[in-house]
Amino acid sequence: MAGSDRICVGAIGGAFGVKGEVRLKSFCADPAAIADYAPLYSEDGKREFDLVLTGILNNGLSARMSGITTRDQAEAARGLRLFADRSRLPSLPDDEFYHTDLIGLTVLDTGGTELGKVKAVLNHGASDLLEIMGPGMKSPMLLPFTLAVVPTVDLAGGRMIVDPPEEV
Repeated sequence: MAGSDRICVGAIGGAFGVKGEVRLKSFCADPAAIADYAPLYSEDGKREFDLVLTGILNNGLSARMSGITTRDQAEAARGLRLFADRSRLPSLPDDEFYHTDLIGLTVLDTGGTELGKVKAVLNHGASDLLEIMGPGMKSPMLLPFTLAVVPTVDLAGGRMIVDPPEEV
């Protein structure tokens, strides 16, 4: 939800080695900065982890995390998404947003007609795509999250203005 107190900053990719280290996927602009945001939490907030980075791997980092001391525990934690307190993260420039803040925003076209709500923010490599679902839609509308297509994001007002390309 918009205004969430915790932001997803990474995920555990599985075990690394035999001593309980994990493969860590960092979703931070500077991947190593994930260690600066510890303690990290599970999505439900029931598990808390301190973190020490131990190396750089292909597609990630290796790390020791409190509470994970064996390869089996590291493997069992595969897929666990890690959250940091928003207050520990840097504030963003005006034209950048945490994905979690966009989800749930009401989407209006440039004429003020409500199109739906942001259900997800997807990234398949090139740029972020907004997945928008609205009344009467059988499948979601996908819009590139660019300044041309999304000229206004009003987090305080819980909405964004979009100018979809002709083909959408």
